[in-house]
This record gives sequence, C-alpha cells and structure tokens, in this order.
Amino acid sequence: MPQKQIFPILSWLPGYKKEWLSGDISAGLTVGVMLIPQGMAYAMIAGVPPIYGLYASTFPLIIYALFGTSRQLAVGPVAIDSLLVLAGVSAFAEVGSEYFVELAILLAFIEGIILILFGFLRLGFLVNFLSKPVIGGFTAAAAIIIGVSQLRHLLGIDIQTSGNVFKTLLSSVTEFSNWSVLSIIIGIIGIILILSIKKINRKIPGALLAVILSILAVYFLNLSSNSIRIVGEIPAGLPAFRLPNLNLEIIQKLLPAAFTIALIAFTEAISVSKAIQAKHRDYEILPNQELFAIGIANIVGSMFQSFSVTGGLGRTAVNDQSGAKTGLASLISAVLVMLTLLFLTPLFYYLPHAILASIIMVAVSDLIDIKYGKHLWNTDRREFTMLISTFVATLAFGIVNGILIGVLLSIGLVIFRVSKPHLAQLGRIAGTNYYRNVLRFKEAEEFEDLLIVRFDAQLFFANCEYFKDNVLAWAEKKPKLKKVLIDAQPLTQIDSTASYMLLELIKHFNDNGVEVVFAGVTGPVRDQFRKAKLAKTLGTNHFYMNVHEAVSHHLKEGDLPPENLVSQSNEG
Repeated sequence: MPQKQIFPILSWLPGYKKEWLSGDISAGLTVGVMLIPQGMAYAMIAGVPPIYGLYASTFPLIIYALFGTSRQLAVGPVAIDSLLVLAGVSAFAEVGSEYFVELAILLAFIEGIILILFGFLRLGFLVNFLSKPVIGGFTAAAAIIIGVSQLRHLLGIDIQTSGNVFKTLLSSVTEFSNWSVLSIIIGIIGIILILSIKKINRKIPGALLAVILSILAVYFLNLSSNSIRIVGEIPAGLPAFRLPNLNLEIIQKLLPAAFTIALIAFTEAISVSKAIQAKHRDYEILPNQELFAIGIANIVGSMFQSFSVTGGLGRTAVNDQSGAKTGLASLISAVLVMLTLLFLTPLFYYLPHAILASIIMVAVSDLIDIKYGKHLWNTDRREFTMLISTFVATLAFGIVNGILIGVLLSIGLVIFRVSKPHLAQLGRIAGTNYYRNVLRFKEAEEFEDLLIVRFDAQLFFANCEYFKDNVLAWAEKKPKLKKVLIDAQPLTQIDSTASYMLLELIKHFNDNGVEVVFAGVTGPVRDQFRKAKLAKTLGTNHFYMNVHEAVSHHLKEGDLPPENLVSQSNEG
C-alpha cells in the first residue's frame, strides 16, 4: 500500500503552500478555543470530570491529522458519543467514580480496535444500515436526552441522571423546592448569550465568552457561596501515558456499547467529512482509511486518558469556514488545548456547572432537524415512520436499544423494498414506439391479447413469487390473452430460484395456450437463462432486441427477425 494512503499527511505536507498558513492558523485557534469549553461540557455528558474532556482534545487530534484523509474534519469529544459512553459504562460503575473513568477510557480503546478491524476488513459499507431517517430520529431523541440530563446542573439540584427522559423530568419536578434560582439565572443568561452571538457571527466563540464572563461574575460577586456549583480545582499538566486496564471479562461486557459507539462515531465522521469535502476537490475521502484514522485516534487517546472521540459537525463547519486547508489546523488546535492544560487550568476554578449545561443545551439543539422531518412527511411517509419510530424507541427504551431498533427498521425496510420492487404493466403511447406504465400514463394503449410486463429490479428468491403472482393476476384480467411479453431490459440479475419460477410460469402459460417471450435481455441474464435451460425451453425465436420489435412481430406489422439468444456474447 502506498505511504500516502497509510499516512495521508504525506499527500499535503511536502507540497504545503504559504498561502494556506493563515487559514490553518486562524481555523486552528478558533476550533481550539471552541474545544476548551465544549470538551469540558461533553465530559460532563459522559459522566467523567471536565478535565478528561480536555485530555480528549489533545492527542486524538494529532493522530487524526497524521492518518485522516479529511483536511477539515475537527476531531474531539461529541455530544452523542459522550451520551453513549454514559449509557454504556453506567451499567457497570457509579457515574463519576474512578472506576467509571477507568471503564470510559477502556471503552475508547475497545472502540478503536473495532474501528481498525472494520477498516482492515473493508467494512465501511456497514454504515449503510444506518439510514438517514434512523440517524435523524436517533439524533433528535439523543439531543433531548442530553438536554434533559443537564437539568440537574441548570437547576442546581442533586438527582440521579437516568437514560429515561421521563424519570429525569419527574425527579426534577419533585425537587422543585431545592431549585437554585441563581443557578437557573446564570444558565439562562448563558443560553441567551451563546445563541445571540451565533446569530451575529458563528466564528465568535460564544461558549468561551460565556465561560469567561461567568467565571468573572462568580469570582468578583462571590457567588460560589450562594449555592452555585462550580467546577473547582482542575489538575494542571498534560495527560500521563497509561495503558487501559485490559481485563478480558470487562472487555466482553463493554463490547456491545463499544460496537454501537464505533458505528455511530464512524457514521458521524464520514458523513461530516464527505459533506465538507464536496466543497474541496483537491483531495478524496477514503472510508476505510477513515475507519483506521478514527480508530487509532481513539486507541492512542485512551493511552492518554481520553474517552471516545470522533468528527464533530459544528466544529468541522467552523474549521472550514475559518479557512482550514490542511490537518495543520487540527495540530494547532491540539497545541492550544495543551497550553491550556499546562498553564490555564486554575482559571476555570470558578466556572459554574450551569454554564457548561447551557453550552451543551445550545449545542444539542442543532441536532434536532425539524425541517428534515417535514420533508419526509411530504415525500416518503414510510421513511417518516422510521424516523418517528426510532425517535420514540430511543426516548422510551434508551440510547443503545433505540439505535438497535432503528437499524432493525432500516434492514426491515430494505427487505420490504427488495421483496416488492416496482413492477409495471406497459401500454403503447399512441403514434409512438414508446411503452409506459398504464397506471401512470392513462393514454397508454393496452392490447387485449398481449400482456407487457416490466420488472425494475433483480429477480431472485425474495421477490420472484411477488413477480409471479402479479403476472398471473394481470393475465386473468385478459380473457383473450395470447402472449405475455416480459421487458427484461431493467432486469439486472436472476438467480436459480427465479429461473425455476420462470420455467414453471412458462409451462403454466403454455398449457393454457399462451406464449411467453422476452425483450432486451442483458448479457448476465442471458448467461443465466442458458444455464437454467430457459433459452433451450423457449427457443431463440422467443427473444427480441426491444419491446417495440416484439410487439411489431406480434401484430404482424413487420416480419422482424428475433434476437438470436444463443449467438449473443456475454457483453451487454
């Protein structure tokens, strides 16, 4: 494998241009400034101390810059994955405990191994089982779960955060008498400030500004003594190198959560990176290399006390808008976070939890795409039902179960569509040689003694009975039927079960004095016809180059020679 594929950094670093530098520096600093408060906030979602959010914003960024194929993707902790970490680890350890942190780090290591195995086995196609409606429904529900989970920080109360939204809401209401008015005011002001700055200019780090102003307010107004919960002391210094505790029994318990996070993490990263790459034609996204890059970023990150990371939509958009041209922007962001860890952690002592909660609530509000739901309602009710079903299932049964139900719904829809593909009865448009679906084209003329059928898919064991039942049903409606013409041009493939079904169907029609002919049979299907003895059974005079030729021959408008099936090559 070429070195540039293993280390994509070699595709841009040797030819780095001076004019790229200003954009990379600007983007790197901007995203780095975003990462500081976001990392700490997302660590709270994951159930680990805020410092681990900063750890997750250092070495993983450097590793991705070396191995990733996207030049704008901003890697780091993200809301959805952080919630999955909380859901996956809380079943085995008390949230916030040392053991919980240990398992969260181990989970990132296992996730990384899974992603690398996916890349090695070239399983990037697995994300296709997470359809957009499923992702949309899951993401919207997860956003609500995340937002509700932050009520304890916004309200300043002690409640056990649950994956069940309704229990958390009920617990919050029952603790009404203990709500901290000051905490609520600070949180609401933070939300208003961040949203206002976003409307003015998305490049301005509204979250960081809210952090700075809240710290100043708490410090100078001495608010920490008034039931305002603050972050407190944050350890200074870079994360120490430490191998995760590779306990086989624990690894087996964490595997389902790790597999789910790996699938979601890759889906997020590849969808975001492809969306951004569409605007930059000077490089290519390689899905299997992305699996490796996100995987190795998680593995190395876990060795430096990081929990799960992937590409974030919001930060990547800002990275691109700020002028990022290469992975150097990510390296600069990582350096900025490292400098913060070395010298600036004491400044966050008075940071209120309510502000981190407001940052999270604003961030996850962007994950609820109401416009997409409306679009599905107007265009495809089945996919809208999938979106709503995944949304409700995630809220009702939790994050992991919700995404599992969504995947099963996606697979179910695929099975439904392949088992009942589009099948049309054709008629001729008067005065032309064109043949169209009689249900869509009312002017299409049918023939009382001729049935023309078109099947727009591969014909195989899952749908051949559907094909047979419809053809027989249409044939029964034509008492004067003499011939059935199958337009095989859209037929891409046929298996042995379908071949056997066609032989039975031909025999049935022949026994009833009806002839079966084919038009436009492609090379691969012709090959299967020969193997199944269909060509020999029918004879070469039952195959035509196109529908019009077959119809003309049937109507005796011209004695056109039929297609010689046996002499055709495998091409076409």
